[in-house]
Amino acid sequence: MSLIASSIPAFFVLMGVELWVARRRGLRVYRFGDAVTDLACGIGSQLVGLAFVAVKVAIYAWVLANLRVVELPEASAWTLPLAVLVLDFIYYWWHRLSHEVNVLWAAHVVHHHSEDYNLAVALRQAWLTGITIFPFYLTLAVLGVPPIVYALADAIVTLYQFWIHTELIGTLGPLEHVLNTPSHHRVHHAINPGYLDRNYGGILIVWDKLFGTFEPETTRPVYGITKPLRSFNPVWANFHYFVEIGARMRAARTLRDRLRALVAPPSWLPAGMALPAAPAATTDPEAPPVQVKHDPRFSRGVMLYVALQLVLAIVGTVMVLFSWKSWSALQLAVAVTLLVGGTLTSSGLMEHKAWARPLEVVRMLLVAVALGLALAAPW
Repeated sequence: MSLIASSIPAFFVLMGVELWVARRRGLRVYRFGDAVTDLACGIGSQLVGLAFVAVKVAIYAWVLANLRVVELPEASAWTLPLAVLVLDFIYYWWHRLSHEVNVLWAAHVVHHHSEDYNLAVALRQAWLTGITIFPFYLTLAVLGVPPIVYALADAIVTLYQFWIHTELIGTLGPLEHVLNTPSHHRVHHAINPGYLDRNYGGILIVWDKLFGTFEPETTRPVYGITKPLRSFNPVWANFHYFVEIGARMRAARTLRDRLRALVAPPSWLPAGMALPAAPAATTDPEAPPVQVKHDPRFSRGVMLYVALQLVLAIVGTVMVLFSWKSWSALQLAVAVTLLVGGTLTSSGLMEHKAWARPLEVVRMLLVAVALGLALAAPW
């Protein structure tokens, strides 16, 4: 956690560099509302994930103590590289299954919502993928990987994938044959018919080439998901597909199909449930999909207010990530609720939702009360 949290300033410096380079080239790679939502999802992912840290540490320690088949020395020069290689292989299969199994896709889809492709998209992480990926990563405990090495390997695989979320870097010569690169990952985020469900690798693209899921970038990608979210709401982004699974379960006529709705591919529907109409252009494999990006207009005042709240939320999130172990459960719950609540109201303000302004007033009053109590006396 500390390595990821320590990298946050670097993330924003690199996003600033990307924005500057794009403007120098006359390109627009960021839209305010979409980027705010990317960061809002990332904030929520980091904060909500704190609720599961103790449980995951305890489970990993138990598996390591009771189920390991070998024991790898923490101090060995080979342990960390081996752990990174194994974890990257496991990541490939978790990632692939997250596109093929509905209940896993329900968590992972959040990362694919953005209709832009930039470094902010790398931070658009789902609240629940930490839960869905952890059972896969317990393989490292079975293999005897010490907890600190596991944590470092996880951070390395995660941090590597930040830089590949950009349109500004082209192909990288011989590296394209081995590593996952911006070109390869652009394909993964695209909804072009020939690009769907391809290039799942984390660090290495070798896995995709071995298991038949590799596709090179040959045409300009169109980003997003095939059934657009059309919302900046980070809460809805994280739960909308679970609602979709529920609708499929209700529409199913047999118990078998109700259960199948959880594990079937996202393209599966129960008998009698119609697919949504697809844009006509998607039927032509040579043509890119038709896309009208979700881009509601809002005043400069709203933009400045949302930007201010985003900065405060980022600062608050960093403070929580570095100090949460010394906080009480109540303090942590209040901080997470108010910070995530701020991302929710910001989305509502940008989309002109009637509930946004009164909810933001209530939230700011609660922030004032919480700060007053914190300054007056320990909770």
